[in-house]
Amino acid sequence: MSRPLIGLALGGGVARGWIHIGVMKRLIAAGYAPDVVAGTSIGAVVGGLYLAGHLDALEAWARSLTQDRVLTLLDINWGGNSLIVGEKLAAILRQYLADRCIETLTRPFVAVATDLQTGNEVWLRSGIIADALRASYALPGVFSPVVLDGAHLVDGAIVNPCPVNVARAQGGRFVIAVSLHSDHYGRRNGEETSAGTLHMGEEARRTWASTFESLRPDRLLLRQLFANIGTKTKGEPSLSSVMLSGLNILLDRVSRARLAGDPADVLISPPVGHIGLLEFHRADEMIALGEEAANEALPAIEARLSLLS
Repeated sequence: MSRPLIGLALGGGVARGWIHIGVMKRLIAAGYAPDVVAGTSIGAVVGGLYLAGHLDALEAWARSLTQDRVLTLLDINWGGNSLIVGEKLAAILRQYLADRCIETLTRPFVAVATDLQTGNEVWLRSGIIADALRASYALPGVFSPVVLDGAHLVDGAIVNPCPVNVARAQGGRFVIAVSLHSDHYGRRNGEETSAGTLHMGEEARRTWASTFESLRPDRLLLRQLFANIGTKTKGEPSLSSVMLSGLNILLDRVSRARLAGDPADVLISPPVGHIGLLEFHRADEMIALGEEAANEALPAIEARLSLLS
């Protein structure tokens, strides 16, 4: 008998989403390539690019990121309803995906978003892939909502941080989930919390310092949010730490509730508390962590799949 269809649910987690790359590489190498992929936020980005044939390119790009390069991708929005315009990141997606549609993928894919007006969970199963991914990672206040079919869509992690139910509904009889919120506790004793900060090189520090020197106080707030320029009271968390740690605690609680109601057949939940939510430059470490976590899960996957085959 052939094995049942494997569904893969990739959760949100901001920078920690690079762990998904390592998990997928190990699962594919072991012969457990997913037949159905559902992703939320960064999980949607990794899953969508994988099904579009660009997982290796995404890995290479993620590994190339440095702290300074991450900051160059933050095209600050001086007005409107978000801190980041997001066009630089959107341009990278278009570089790989152009105007390709979800319907052209060879396997089912769903990106999860949230309807800002109704609070409903939205499953994006058709249309332009890049637009669906942008909607799925549009963290409120950081990125502007993405308008699709008249709805203002934001980050799907708000309502469904790890979309097991979506993967199952799309035909996945055996669902493997990757959750990046269950180990959210970070460092202690005055160090940065699990939100992390973006630390600049000296050249970038001087450039940003001169740029922000004469700006209004509200714009100086952006400097405090995205970088560690300047000083802060010893032991006091930065603005980014407060905001993102609060978000991470919320997502952890929502994840626990959703997974309790609709558990995965195998849950991969690597320790991530030591990795900051903004530390995109640590891809090497996170991809290795993902491969290790997936490798540890292989015996359970094999044993449980054998019962269904």
